[in-house]
Parts: sequence; C-alpha cells; structure tokens
Amino acid sequence: MGNPLTQTASYYEPAEGSADGLRVRCALCPRRCVIPDSGAGFCGARVNRGGVLYADSYGLISFCALDPIEKKPLRHFMPGSMILSIGSFGCSFRCPFCQNHEISFENASSAADFVPMPPGEVAALAEKLTPRGNIGVAYTYNEPLISYEFVRDCAALIRESRKKNVLITNGYISEEPLRALLPFIDALNIDLKAYTGEFYEKIGGNLAEVKRTIAISSEYAHVEVTTLVIPGENEEDIPELARFVAGVNPGIPLHLSRFFPRHRMADKAPTPKETILRLKTEAEKYLRYVYAGNMR
Repeated sequence: MGNPLTQTASYYEPAEGSADGLRVRCALCPRRCVIPDSGAGFCGARVNRGGVLYADSYGLISFCALDPIEKKPLRHFMPGSMILSIGSFGCSFRCPFCQNHEISFENASSAADFVPMPPGEVAALAEKLTPRGNIGVAYTYNEPLISYEFVRDCAALIRESRKKNVLITNGYISEEPLRALLPFIDALNIDLKAYTGEFYEKIGGNLAEVKRTIAISSEYAHVEVTTLVIPGENEEDIPELARFVAGVNPGIPLHLSRFFPRHRMADKAPTPKETILRLKTEAEKYLRYVYAGNMR
C-alpha cells in the first residue's frame, strides 16, 4: 500500500529527448536526476508515475523525539530549549560513514512501517509539547530537504503558531527552492563534510553547491556548521574549511565531531580525541566559536 499523504512534487520538468514522453527531470537538488516512468530519483523519495513526479516521503515519519536543541547540534540558537525532532527516509548523498543509514538509505517501497503524519498533526504535536519546553520543529535524522514539500508545508504552519523551524541538512539543494524555503526557517545546522571536490564526488555531491547553501542560508537565518572528522579522510581539510566559513561570517559556530565506526566504515578506528582538540585549535585561528563534539 502506498503513502496516503503522497503529494505532487515541486521543481521538476519533462526531460528532453524522452522517447515515451514520460521521463522527467527533478530540479530540487543539483544532481537533477532524469527519472523514467515508475522510477525514483537517487534520493529514493521522489517517484515518477506517468510523467508526474510525486513526493513519496511526504508526511512519512521514521523517527520522532523531543530533543535538547544542543543535540542538533546548535549551541548559539535558543540554548537550553527543547525541540520536536522528526525524520523521514532517503538521502541525496551516499556516505559510507552515515550515522543514520537505516533510514537514510530507505526508499518509498521499503518504508511501509513508517507513520503517516500530515503537517497539521505535526503542528498540533509541537503545540502540545510546549509545556515541556518545546520551541518548534527540527527536520532531521535523514536528509529533510528531499522531503521539501512536507518541510515547506509544516514550516508554514509552525511559523503561523510563532514557533521555530530548524533544518539539520547536508545543504545539497538548488538555489531556487532554497531561497523559497528559507523565509520560513529560523536556524540551520549544515554538514560541511570535507573541503575537497574529490571527497564530495565519492559521496555523490558537489562541494561548491554546499558552500553556496551555507552562504545563502546565512543571509536569512542563524547558521551553524558541522564536520565529522574521519581519520585519513578529511582531517587535513579543517584549516581551509574553517577559513571558508570565516569568509562567510567568522561568528558562525563550527562543530568538529568525532567519527565512530558505522555502516561501511565499521572497521575504521574512532577519531582520536587529540585529533579533534588539535583541529579545534587550528580552526580557532579563523572562527570565534569552535566546538569539539562526541568526546565521550
């Protein structure tokens, strides 16, 4: 049985040169997938049926919790508060070190156990949790921007109720939909996974696009940046990465998190604490606020 909340997707067009006239090109993220009839995009959440693109993850909730805002992590946005955190399924990247791969690599056909929750129910739950310190909704756990229409519709209702909208994202989105959504967003934590094009190519992305998202988002909302430091993979990027973030705004907080074995990197050793502390010192040459995360 399909998702009863499925909506027609935004940001797509007929694909040029389609022999059957049914292929479409999704324009939500920079990958711009060409999707055949009955096929899904790379993210697994946007599905072509008869030449119409549908947002099949719309309102399908894989995980829901009331979290401290610091857990997002956001250190400079309403500290000490709680926020309703919701996630769905799918992702626009394929990170071998993914911390939430159980839901990030799901797709519409394998998400039958997820709970349908329309935007009105999300807004009502956010309001119900106000006595417990809830300030709004955080869209997180998987990549929320591939559920663009759901985030947009929820965010409008949350804004109407004078609560906050927070995005925890990899930042891989085209400029037009990003600018259309940002007026409803109060804060973002954006993953900047490395500072080389080669690293981003390995996970299916493009560094320049994520850098653009960070710069544009800082025009509209509070922004913090997180980098998971993976031994032998991206640790040498940190000084240059910090220099870039400082060029956007030296007051943007940077979170340097320790890697722990996960997914297809289960045999790799955790990042030494000493490495994180050394890189924190390096990054502080450029940025006012640098935090060491996962130092347990």
